[in-house]
Amino acid sequence: MTLTEYAPPDTPLEILHADHEILLVDKPAGLLSVPGKGAHLADCLLERIRAAFPQALLVHRLDRDTSGVMVFALTPHAQRHLGLQFEKRQMRKSYVARLHGRLEPKSGEVDLPLAVDWPNRPRQRVDHEHGRAAQTGWRVLARGEAETRVRLMPKTGRSHQLRVHMRALGHPILGDPLYAEGPAADHPRLMLHSETLRLRHPDGGQGMTFRAPPPF
Repeated sequence: MTLTEYAPPDTPLEILHADHEILLVDKPAGLLSVPGKGAHLADCLLERIRAAFPQALLVHRLDRDTSGVMVFALTPHAQRHLGLQFEKRQMRKSYVARLHGRLEPKSGEVDLPLAVDWPNRPRQRVDHEHGRAAQTGWRVLARGEAETRVRLMPKTGRSHQLRVHMRALGHPILGDPLYAEGPAADHPRLMLHSETLRLRHPDGGQGMTFRAPPPF
């Protein structure tokens, strides 16, 4: 297991949508969603956003190495509203990933409970006895002998869920520093991107879908 030194990308904030209640951005890979412990981990997406939107409030997170769509609240009301949508699994998210090897068949679902792998934190593991329920739908977009491009539709939001579920299928996400080994780990970044996020707007409940195309 190798964790690289924190070197956040020096890229400008990419705003997908902003109004009086919500802010949608495209998070770059390699940037923490929130600050870590210590001054060297202070640079994060939330702090960069607050430089332009001081009222911004956290709603959810993406792993440091995952890129893509994230929503932030701009009022306490919006934070509560969006938080409940996540809690009640009303938020719809889809990801694009590049996997090691050739995944068969064309679609399916992983239903494996997850728990913290305490001796190897921050890793998670499949745990049928103590794990929390976790489900991920998947659909093949393209495949060759060496890798498969998939769309992933998580039904739950456990830590590292997509990464552990793909590894459990025998097809870890390329470039994963925690769950891939050998050639599968030898990529410039984790090949996982939050492509779409569908939510109900906190002011009126209108359904809205936001998209950021994958950079790989």
